[in-house]
Amino acid sequence: MLGRTTSIIHHIMQDTSLPPSSRIDTLKVACSACNLRELCLPVGMSEQELTTLDNLVSNRRVVRRGEVLFHAGDPFTALYAVRTGFFKTIVSAIDGREQVTGFQMAGELIGLDGISTDKHSCDAVALEDSQVCMIPYSHLETLSREFTLLQHQFHKIMSREIVRDHGVMLLLGSMRAEERLAAFLLNLTQRLQARGFSPSALVLRMTREEIGSYLGLKLETVSRTFSKFQDDQILEVKQRDIRILDQEALQQVVNSAQC
Repeated sequence: MLGRTTSIIHHIMQDTSLPPSSRIDTLKVACSACNLRELCLPVGMSEQELTTLDNLVSNRRVVRRGEVLFHAGDPFTALYAVRTGFFKTIVSAIDGREQVTGFQMAGELIGLDGISTDKHSCDAVALEDSQVCMIPYSHLETLSREFTLLQHQFHKIMSREIVRDHGVMLLLGSMRAEERLAAFLLNLTQRLQARGFSPSALVLRMTREEIGSYLGLKLETVSRTFSKFQDDQILEVKQRDIRILDQEALQQVVNSAQC
């Protein structure tokens, strides 16, 4: 297995199918030393398996705020694990209108959209200066066949994306504006809490307009709903700084949609 792994790593470093910027901006990244490893692919892997994965995930790419990690239509060659920062994924209509399809934070994977067609179906844009770990997909497939835990974790991540898509469909299909925004904020704080951040205070990396695009709401509706939550003393809102004053009340807003 060691010989095969060495061959894989050599091929990665010589792989001309990877974007040029990804081959130039290379820094060693150790999955075994990453504080996000329990949220990413290496969950439950042995020391030997982690070492092998360390060799696979050998590139780190810096993506500045506003820069595009990949465009819709780009060839799919790799998955990207967000190491630091925040991203949004968007699809564009023929007339130029953009629809936000998701927000990704540290410890989450970007690029799963390209697996089925070998081309990306959306743009991934950094909402702040970010770093991603590149995982060449062909080599990930090879290692997944050798390490069942890695394969299992990858399947869990893909399943989580499907569940998230179902949640978005529920948001757009049956919830009122207040319920959509409450569910969005609760989901965001839960994900941030899993990364060691406060469960009640957050700084929004996205604009009100981007939130509206994701939730299927107009900008005015998003702003008005934030103001209502503040008037009801559920939130304290200072531009992008949000503090949840009454978590139970915010949850109750969401629960009312399920009654």
